[in-house]
Amino acid sequence: MNMMKWIKWIAALTLLVGLTGCSSASSSRETLHVYNWGDYVDMETIRQFEEETGIRVIYDTFASNEDLYVKLKKSNDIYDVVVPSEYMVERLIREDMLMPLDYDLIPNSKKLDKRILNMDYDPGNRYSLPYFWGTLGIVANTKRIHSDIDSWSDLWDPGYKDEIIMYNSQRDSIAVALKMLGYSMNTRDLSQLEEAGEALIAQKPLVYAYLADEGRDVMSQGDAALSVMYSGDAAMMCRENKNLKYILPKEGTNIWYDSFAVPKNAKNPKAAMKFINFMSRPDIAAKNAAYSVGYATPIPEAIELLPRSLREDPIAYPDIDQLPPLEVYRDPRDLTRVYDRIWTEVTAE
Repeated sequence: MNMMKWIKWIAALTLLVGLTGCSSASSSRETLHVYNWGDYVDMETIRQFEEETGIRVIYDTFASNEDLYVKLKKSNDIYDVVVPSEYMVERLIREDMLMPLDYDLIPNSKKLDKRILNMDYDPGNRYSLPYFWGTLGIVANTKRIHSDIDSWSDLWDPGYKDEIIMYNSQRDSIAVALKMLGYSMNTRDLSQLEEAGEALIAQKPLVYAYLADEGRDVMSQGDAALSVMYSGDAAMMCRENKNLKYILPKEGTNIWYDSFAVPKNAKNPKAAMKFINFMSRPDIAAKNAAYSVGYATPIPEAIELLPRSLREDPIAYPDIDQLPPLEVYRDPRDLTRVYDRIWTEVTAE
């Protein structure tokens, strides 16, 4: 072997050893698996968490509470932090799928507005801590409506045939039908649930589509008249298109909470508590609230850090005392199969 080849061989061996060392270091790095709603966090805050703690975050997203449940129940994937909504928190608690939070590791929990804590779905917030909250309502395109919109029943108006977007969620769409009929969103009366299903089937010929996040684009572009929408998306859409307005129907609506929780089989619960504490820090909560325009942070100090136009947005931060009757979704428990069947019948071709 001549000298030049020897030098190249030594260089290659040195590089290989270096890469092997990096791989070993990377594989031994502490890891946190997070499962959250899509487009629901400023990824810069994830990178900041990694930099401040040295913990690597593997971040996945889901589209519905039911998708989250199936993943946790039937998949081999294991997550350290998840972000279910209130009724799913209640279900996961009932099925012993969450571990109690260690509040000694979450001192920033004291920053949250006490008015949204200690709800019936998780008394004492033993298993969950709110991340965002908001309402469910109707976004109306003032250029395409022919009457005042103030009721869920407006979504059954034949004058809006092919102009109505319903939310592609069994819980939300069935809840809308229940409120339209004058019933509680949490009714356990089978006849009322069946009536809601029949109402949705009757409405179907009027529906443009059953959409989730995609509905934002359709409404922002002015291609439909009415859409069932969460307040966070509504605030964003109303900023993009001044012809849109957000209405909370007079019959009342849902007030929702998406919360941090830790699955019982989490591999790294201590890192999970650190992550929840980090995300509850006012400056970080403000970054996420500014990114997810319209989704309301439950941390007053974070609200004060937001631009005035956002913190004074009546869609994102309404005066709760001035709103129509509000209901928090509860776990339907043994009625889950009834919901599944009704929704299958509604969405069947």
